Amino acid sequence: MDIKLFFQAVLKFLCGFVLVAALLFIPAGSFGYRQAWLLLGILFVPMFCAGIVMLAKNPELLRKRLNAKEKQSEQKAVILLSGLMFLAAFLLAGLNFRFGWIVLPGWVSIAAAVVFLLAYALYAEVLRENVYLSRTVEVQENQKVIDTGLYGVVRHPMYMTTLLLFLSMPLVLGSVLSFAVMLLYIPIIAKRIRNEEQVLEAGLDGYAEYRRRVRYKVIPFVW
Repeated sequence: MDIKLFFQAVLKFLCGFVLVAALLFIPAGSFGYRQAWLLLGILFVPMFCAGIVMLAKNPELLRKRLNAKEKQSEQKAVILLSGLMFLAAFLLAGLNFRFGWIVLPGWVSIAAAVVFLLAYALYAEVLRENVYLSRTVEVQENQKVIDTGLYGVVRHPMYMTTLLLFLSMPLVLGSVLSFAVMLLYIPIIAKRIRNEEQVLEAGLDGYAEYRRRVRYKVIPFVW
């Protein structure tokens, strides 16, 4: 086992948990925000399990997923916008719980949690299919075009799954206002994909042909 990688993963996991919990419970003014506990459970328990599996079976993929240092200046702006989007969405969800602005029925949170977990399963399948996945936009050494499985349906199945994950999160939290904020993820990933495809087409053999063959980027028959 790579001990350094293990401690790096554990540190990032704990920091992420504490940050998300603080962004939810502090504005909520209470630990009685049950939807927040639900989100923390369905978000971090599968994340922990996925991290253990990657550490044991594919530590290099885990190392890539932990690396968030973008080299592209355009992508740095995308990361910043995404961070601000999450900050606003979580804060609004907590405030919505505290002041009861728009209260959604409990079944909405449960249904959204089911969608979230299904999207997480798709996310795991994407990680299994593509060992070149990293959190940064780059062409890696010996990288090949993946065109099987979900990659035969859309060119960016990772963004398809994150779209489902991110849009279900605010509904798990019971916040319509946060959902409206999370819709900003659509233009954000559109900007990221545009730059990413330019990088891949310029540096990855066969990507231009793959792009012509698989028409849809994120949503089958739509986009």
